[in-house]
Amino acid sequence: MGDESDRADADGPRLIYLVKQLEMGIRARLDGVLRQHSITVPQYTALTVLEQHPELSAAQLARLSFVTPQAMEGVVRALEEAGFIERHRDPANRRRLVISVTERAHAFLGECRADVSRIEEAAFGQLSPDERAGLAVWLTEGRRALSELGTDS
Repeated sequence: MGDESDRADADGPRLIYLVKQLEMGIRARLDGVLRQHSITVPQYTALTVLEQHPELSAAQLARLSFVTPQAMEGVVRALEEAGFIERHRDPANRRRLVISVTERAHAFLGECRADVSRIEEAAFGQLSPDERAGLAVWLTEGRRALSELGTDS
């Protein structure tokens, strides 16, 4: 007889497939909305990460933004040229450069917030606040578990 994973396939799409479909739908809508604001999804992601975690190194920002350090170089350069971020020495470790958002970035993110919230509401509006909180916990736990696997798996 088949194992549990075979039964999951017979009962419908695998969760990993459904999560990917959702991610692709969200990404397509984000691309369209953010294009109107003249910013890319990776740039927007980096700004929101920096808004939540000020004073990150470029390597830390890349990890939290789901891009390679090489790709983050271009994102950081574009954001710096647009006046959305600034780089400066870490006061606690003068050899370390850190990145932070500017007041211009805070204002810009405020302008984008309503558009991004509409996408989130379309995707998750049918969930109660408790269900949304539970989903956030499940997604965070899944991401943590995958990060513990490393890159070999």
